[in-house]
Amino acid sequence: MGLKELFVGLFGKSNSTTLKDLCFDLGVEYYYKNLAIESCVNLIANTLVRSQFRTFEKGKEVKKTNYYLFNVQPNQNQNSSEFFHEFVSKLVLDNECLVIMQDQQLYVADEFTVENFAFKENIYKDIVVNDFQLNKTFIESDVFYFKLNNKKIKNAVDSLYASYGKLLTASMNYYKRSNALRVKYQIDALVSQSDEEQQALEDMFNAQLARFLKAEDAAALPEQDGLNIEGMFQNSKGSTSRDTRAIVDDIFDFISMAFHVPKGLLKGDLADVEGQTDNFIMFCVAPIAELIEDEINRKFYTKQEFLDRTYFKVDTSFIKYVDPIKLATALDKMLSSGTHSVNENRNMIGKEPLDEEWADEHYVTKNYEGIKEYLKGGEGE
Repeated sequence: MGLKELFVGLFGKSNSTTLKDLCFDLGVEYYYKNLAIESCVNLIANTLVRSQFRTFEKGKEVKKTNYYLFNVQPNQNQNSSEFFHEFVSKLVLDNECLVIMQDQQLYVADEFTVENFAFKENIYKDIVVNDFQLNKTFIESDVFYFKLNNKKIKNAVDSLYASYGKLLTASMNYYKRSNALRVKYQIDALVSQSDEEQQALEDMFNAQLARFLKAEDAAALPEQDGLNIEGMFQNSKGSTSRDTRAIVDDIFDFISMAFHVPKGLLKGDLADVEGQTDNFIMFCVAPIAELIEDEINRKFYTKQEFLDRTYFKVDTSFIKYVDPIKLATALDKMLSSGTHSVNENRNMIGKEPLDEEWADEHYVTKNYEGIKEYLKGGEGE
């Protein structure tokens, strides 16, 4: 019996399995970067959506068309949450975002080109919205254009990952080599040295042995005269999955730094959540909120209207969860000092305002008095 027939009789004939089935998919490392970036974008968008977009007329808060436009339905195909998720994704990843108004509705542009000028309004054209090409040309005052940074953060992240991704790939390859199950076999037979016979023998042996090596339950490997198989165990000091995890953690740390997202929030750590949330709102979300606020105010309202306190405000104080019980003392102080009215206090905890005149009035308790009255009282003693 020839050597080829020996293996066929020993393992059976099959060409469906190859040694490649035992290997890791080495393309997976590219998903770590995308996972970190998408996590940052979603966290920023989810946080910004919790803001309240408030509108004022002559210093008094009103809820009219603009309020509904930004808080409920910017356009007929999106609610406010969907719209601002798309907006944040464009702004953070592309470093810029164009929003146009068509038929009194707001749309985020997928693509556009801009001609910049020094002493006249910029021109926006070739605008695409949901794969629909607009033939109309817009000038600067007709659109809302938002630019986050001077350069695209994503380009810097891609440049960093170009080298760091190689390090991750090398670590995964080393882990695979250090921990892979290997066997050696000894054949007491004459083997043809031709390339074709050698390749056929290797392919057949690897394919049939793979079923034994990959078996999850009990498996048997018969031995026959002329064939001796022996397992090879790796050094216990080889690479562990923690080595690769450390590099993945580095990637998340770098990307969280680039997007100003605390790494603890990005990874779901529970330590000092309140402090991390405050930093996240201050250094990441608040600048985006101010960017939106400034652009809307300068395009939606005239200079005189803004000076007369008719304006748009992105209120980020609603982002954090508010427990009314924990705020009871603070609410009492703000009411008794005249800082807030009853309705302003109710607004802080997400309650509807009372339709009563007294609920909009301000009160000061008797233990508060002006400095002049206090001094007069002292002189009379």
